[in-house]
Amino acid sequence: MNTTTNREWWKEAAVYQIYPRSFADSDGDGVGDLRGIVDRVDYLERLGVDVVWVCPVYDSPNADMGYDIRDYRTIMDEMGTMADWDELLAELHDRDMRLLMDLVVNHTSDEHEWFQESRDPDGGKDEWYIWREGSPEEPPNNWISLFGGPAWTYDEAREAWYLHLFDEKQPDLNWENPDVRDAIYDMMNFWLEKGIDGFRMDAISCISKPPGLPDADTGEDWFDMDLYFNGPRIHEFMREMAAETFENYDVMLIGETPGADPEEAKKYYEDGVDMVVHFDHMDVTYGPGGKWSPDYVGMETLASAGDDELDAMLNTMDLADLQAAIRYWDEGVGDEWNCLYMGSHDQTRAVSRFGDDRQYRRESAKLVATFLLSQRATPFLYQGDELGMTNADWDSADDIRDVEARGQVEMLMADHDVPYETIAPFVRNRSRDNARTPMQWDDGENAGFTDGDPWIQVNDNYPEINAAEALDDSDSIYHYYRRLLAFRRESDVLVYGDTEYVLPDETYPNVWAHRRTLDGESVLVVLNWQGEERTLDTDWVDAPVLFGNYAASERDGATLRPYEARILDRSE
Repeated sequence: MNTTTNREWWKEAAVYQIYPRSFADSDGDGVGDLRGIVDRVDYLERLGVDVVWVCPVYDSPNADMGYDIRDYRTIMDEMGTMADWDELLAELHDRDMRLLMDLVVNHTSDEHEWFQESRDPDGGKDEWYIWREGSPEEPPNNWISLFGGPAWTYDEAREAWYLHLFDEKQPDLNWENPDVRDAIYDMMNFWLEKGIDGFRMDAISCISKPPGLPDADTGEDWFDMDLYFNGPRIHEFMREMAAETFENYDVMLIGETPGADPEEAKKYYEDGVDMVVHFDHMDVTYGPGGKWSPDYVGMETLASAGDDELDAMLNTMDLADLQAAIRYWDEGVGDEWNCLYMGSHDQTRAVSRFGDDRQYRRESAKLVATFLLSQRATPFLYQGDELGMTNADWDSADDIRDVEARGQVEMLMADHDVPYETIAPFVRNRSRDNARTPMQWDDGENAGFTDGDPWIQVNDNYPEINAAEALDDSDSIYHYYRRLLAFRRESDVLVYGDTEYVLPDETYPNVWAHRRTLDGESVLVVLNWQGEERTLDTDWVDAPVLFGNYAASERDGATLRPYEARILDRSE
């Protein structure tokens, strides 16, 4: 063991993210709930995860599926009761597992009592949100919401504009007001005293706004990252938050920090944040123009190409770009720590995005697992990753539940004068709804998710892809994750080891290799990220295989099969 290694429980842990609306429904109303999670804790324990991150379950009108909080100290009716939450915490702790809560403090719901009082300029909370007076015909500036459309909404009751960087039903809190900050800290301590093991802070880099809220240089086309993220008082606010809340407990604090690079991330670490969530490696699958831009594909292609061709075009990835993004953060944060995810509630399905979910679904899902669990970072698994769940088809715009996707689809249809059918491939490859289809537990009705009508469509492939089938198959993706998680838990070199990036290069453009080394122990990770065999003209892949996603009898020296992953013993 490297005695200089700064060991922390949250570095060695594996986190499993649950989107509760879609995980398991215990009461037949079509919506997943806390009791459904409680009923599946044994499944999570068997998988071998250490921390369960639960997306928001606070009281909410669900304009953004719980990320618009109406009451921070009350459980949403659809999710159950506080007693259910208490039982979940107890069940996890009894198994030496921990609970991470998702928390949004950049904004609340417009139905929160704070905002309702703020609409009255004489109500005592007139400065709890960001209000600007002016003509109802002209917003205070040209800012654009991250969900599309103006970032300002005129409120008839107060006769003023309020700022919302996200949906109009998510007004931004005024963090310049110390009363707001005190109320937030008091609420956080309420949950910390109840025994949670940490927070994942949603959009935390947005809470500080630039003085005067100047116009964005980018005009009306897109948002200006320099104005929206990492504002002038962000680190002052974060240090104050740490001192008043999480610094006083043995918990993990994850900051979702869009707009932050590694140098900015280091400042968050100095503030007391343990890890930050970045998006650089997510962007490598998008073409020019970003997530929702169809320009590089073209409307004629969208209207005429087949599904396989479109999926390939809309999920382009140069492996060198992925390595550059991973390396940029691994090396950029120095001795600090990263978290790494390949899928989440805000992303499409990992195997559909980074693998081949048609011909090589099982193999490429295992390859993505090997990649995720062999990096110098705390791995975050998203529900269904362990089953190789895929993106879905969205035949009608009426099926879309994601507020972001709805806004973007409406703009694309209007801007290009095309029917929904032309845009549908973008929904299949971009919408967050792909990650929010119900967990596929078995091949029964509604995939075993609910006895009622599910709040969102179930993926049609659930008879073949489900947990019951995976548990019965010793070679399944689920059992591969389980074995690899156990291997990582017993292997300090996979957690704390230094990283040397070996490939890709121009000779092997679709093969990834990196070496992890710690105190004389070394393992080599080799990934053939393509649907073709690849023979490497080197001898370093002939070391003993410690872990591979193909059966031992199918390994052939330096020949890597399609989407094959290997972890090789290179100890000195």
